Amino acid sequence: MTRILVTGSSGFVGNSLVEQLSLHNELNLAVLVRQSPITLREGVDYYIFSDFSEIGVGHQSLVNVDVFIHLASRVHVMNDTAADPLAAFRAINVEYTLNLARNAAAAGIKRFIFVSSVKVNGEGTPPGCPYKETDTPNPVDFYGISKLEAEEGLRLIAAETGMEVVIIRPVLVYGPGVKANFENMMRWLQKGVPLPFGAIQNQRSLVGLDNLVDMIQTCINHPAAANETFLVSDGEDVSTSQLLRKLGTALNCPPRLIPVPEWLLIAGATLLGKKSLSQRLCGSLQVDITKARQMLGWQPVLTLDQALRKTAEHFISEQNQ
Repeated sequence: MTRILVTGSSGFVGNSLVEQLSLHNELNLAVLVRQSPITLREGVDYYIFSDFSEIGVGHQSLVNVDVFIHLASRVHVMNDTAADPLAAFRAINVEYTLNLARNAAAAGIKRFIFVSSVKVNGEGTPPGCPYKETDTPNPVDFYGISKLEAEEGLRLIAAETGMEVVIIRPVLVYGPGVKANFENMMRWLQKGVPLPFGAIQNQRSLVGLDNLVDMIQTCINHPAAANETFLVSDGEDVSTSQLLRKLGTALNCPPRLIPVPEWLLIAGATLLGKKSLSQRLCGSLQVDITKARQMLGWQPVLTLDQALRKTAEHFISEQNQ
């Protein structure tokens, strides 16, 4: 029986991953949590800690573990109030990650799966020129820089110890329970707010929660995943206007899109101090998942439309409660 240890189980991706892994009888599942969960999943071992520095080589959670899946991180923070934001990202995303990996290797853990980010590649691509795993990394923000440094450190640990490291770089993740800008888009659509994105012809890669979780599960025991890096998406790219139309269909709320010129949107957003938001809404960011398909035989389990429908249905059900 394969024993798996997961961090970040209370997060958006981690919660779904643990739910799916707990359904497999051939897996023995443990999670590291900062506080006892309100609901305990049957068959899951919980190890409560206050700081990652407590998870040393002899920590009980590492005993007899085969695969360590590390999802916990300091995520991108809007209006960061840290005195030194880069140091804050490095403390969690680099130092703790590498300490956990070193201790995992010393404890005899065979494989360490690290969920990184497409931000390691950069912030945008020319339309039709998707990022590939072989591209030179070009992180722009502190979060992306910290994820790249963690990746580099993990590869060194793998070379020094023989522990297998798998790195997964997802694009924007959406699905049931999604928050932030994606949830805001659904609220705008539901309220019938006129949106100035009718003329946007960018191309964006997204990844549905079910697809990302399935990719992580594929990397647990696939022999070809060892010491490899994979980009992951739904395999279908859309413009912002196409995304809003598809999401509106899923919500049964046709969008009211106004064809405002892209340059005017960007100029207005820049004046309002929202330049980064305009980049996400107007710029392109595509990834090529050929490597995962060919090397792992992996395919997204849901189409973009199916994943959007599932996201919309959950959003509607939450409002009706």
